[in-house]
Amino acid sequence: MASSSQGDLFTLDSPLHGEVRGERSIMAFPFFGLSKVAQKEPIEYHADGVSIEILPGKLGVATIYDKEIVLYIASLMIAKIRDGEPVGQDFMFTAHDFFRVTGTSQSARSYTRLSEALQRLQGTQIRTNIEAGGEGEEGFFSWLPEAKLSYVRGRGGERRLKAVRVRLCDWLYRAIKLDQRILAYHHDYFSLGPIERRVYELARSHCDGENPYEVDIGVLRRQVGSTDTAPRFKYILKGIAEADQLPEYHVALTDEITPRPADAPKRRGGRREVRTRVIITPRSHRVRSLPLSLATQLVPAA
Repeated sequence: MASSSQGDLFTLDSPLHGEVRGERSIMAFPFFGLSKVAQKEPIEYHADGVSIEILPGKLGVATIYDKEIVLYIASLMIAKIRDGEPVGQDFMFTAHDFFRVTGTSQSARSYTRLSEALQRLQGTQIRTNIEAGGEGEEGFFSWLPEAKLSYVRGRGGERRLKAVRVRLCDWLYRAIKLDQRILAYHHDYFSLGPIERRVYELARSHCDGENPYEVDIGVLRRQVGSTDTAPRFKYILKGIAEADQLPEYHVALTDEITPRPADAPKRRGGRREVRTRVIITPRSHRVRSLPLSLATQLVPAA
């Protein structure tokens, strides 16, 4: 049952009907931590004129799993807009419906994790020069300026969670309502690991139609927001490419070996420079052919 009035505990914006959808900027850039454990170190991203700074709250920075809540709220908002309903920044939904959409079991631990996720989303501070709705912000903001779990008392005095009440930040609210750069998520997204989720999001935000997205592996590591070493990140990507289970997209790695000039000083061990490229291709489209120098050097999965 949906309604624009959200002051009544029993007036809910859930259940969500239709696909989970997200805003392009939070797909394309590393706004969330990738670790399941509390990450107390700030996150910074500076590239191509884009600046992002993420500061942790008491429980650390909001994680890629906490992002599920942001995507769910964004989907509720987008559904309202598409149905022609009035939409504000306050939303009320049931944990039951959120768990249904994300494929989460309704255990006591899941409710605890939901509470902790809301705390991280409220406590994490974000500063970015990415404009939303034609406006920029100089200071910091949090994903959810307000976040509450509303309970009712049962006959035996026990508490039962009735609804989750949140307020969406101005920045994301403007981006969704005014910019409307909205992309749908495949339903299997919620079963992916952290790196796979980010690779999928980058594919969705960068693959134009059937055109592949080709990027240097070092650039991709920064876009993903990975804190792994370069060799470890490459190993993980090779595993993703070999498994070939990313929804909607194929991932391939190529090593471009740059010959050493004849007059260049010899390196220890006589190694040549190796540059790794990552090619992400929509499943509806295969790259017709690679240059022979690349096709013969496809990196085998570890």
